[in-house]
Amino acid sequence: MKRILIFIVVFVLLFGFAGAFGYFQFVTKPEMIKGFIANAPRPVPTVAAVTATAQRWTPGLSAIGSTHAFQGIDVSSQLAGIVTAIHIGSGQDVAKGAPLFDLDTSVEEADLKNNLATLKNAELAMERQHQLTLSANTTKANMDSAEAARDSAAAMVERSRRTIAQKTLVASFAGRLGIRKVDVGQYVSPGTSLITLQQLDPIFVDFPVPEQSLGLLKQGQPVNVAVDAYPGVTFTGAILLIDARVATESRSVLVRAQFSNADHRLLPGMFANVTVRAGEPRDIVAVPRTAVSFSLYGDSVFVATPAPPPSGGAQAATAPEKKPFKIERRFVHTGETHDLDVAILDGVKAGETVVSEGQIKLQNGALVTIDPKAVLQPPAIRQKE
Repeated sequence: MKRILIFIVVFVLLFGFAGAFGYFQFVTKPEMIKGFIANAPRPVPTVAAVTATAQRWTPGLSAIGSTHAFQGIDVSSQLAGIVTAIHIGSGQDVAKGAPLFDLDTSVEEADLKNNLATLKNAELAMERQHQLTLSANTTKANMDSAEAARDSAAAMVERSRRTIAQKTLVASFAGRLGIRKVDVGQYVSPGTSLITLQQLDPIFVDFPVPEQSLGLLKQGQPVNVAVDAYPGVTFTGAILLIDARVATESRSVLVRAQFSNADHRLLPGMFANVTVRAGEPRDIVAVPRTAVSFSLYGDSVFVATPAPPPSGGAQAATAPEKKPFKIERRFVHTGETHDLDVAILDGVKAGETVVSEGQIKLQNGALVTIDPKAVLQPPAIRQKE
């Protein structure tokens, strides 16, 4: 009995110890960990910030346009034939009237010789009729028939010469040629494009403007254009023409601006970002576009104001050399944009500190630290080899 009692006592002790250990492991310990995590100091987010600045902007209209040559054609032949000579190269600058292509004219030249012989015979026949008319040995009708035959033969000669001339293609105006599309010995049919010819200086930029902005535009108004081919370069021109009608499908009017292009950097068909300065300059508050969070519920920014450093507990992980800021989310009304800045019409005053990067991790009323090195730099543009 004594051994049985000892066994029972030991079993009860072991069972109780296992139960207590299990309760600690699966109940008490998770609660302790949860409490440690809840009370652990949280790291203070680091953001980039800028100061809202007062600037004086001239109101502008932004649009997307395309470049067009002052004159531009596809050089093609009115007649069919085989290319017998090429006088130019691809990408060459040519003067007005410069020869470009020759087509085979052997058949037309043979016709010209035949027509010249016919003309000579008709002139001799008319001369004989003229002599007979003077001696009253022929009728006036015979003289008229001879004269008509002479005129018909002369017209056939002129037709042959014009046909031969049409098979010699020349530049209609001074400009730059594109890439040649035919080779010597190639047969071309009427209307086949042989090469393009573009007059590049000056050059046009056409862009649409909303109907409600039409009153702000006038001829001679300055226009700035940027193209993807030359980052950071702005081309300056002026409004040349405003279309005489408003497009019913888009309620916009087409505007054409003219630009000097002596260096031929602008080419027809380029995608152009157009800005037209219109109206009187006005004072605004500007912040970077990255500082504004755009949404369907309204545009907002985070304004940072100095806060006392945390004394412990939550937010205690703030580095002592970094001054903490408390952020406030404000809804704003935005205006036009200039380059990388956007105008704030209401909600932010000049001189206030605005978070420019890192807003996605922020909540209203949180503490942050500002690090100038936290600004993301845009990737360098890769140069073409």
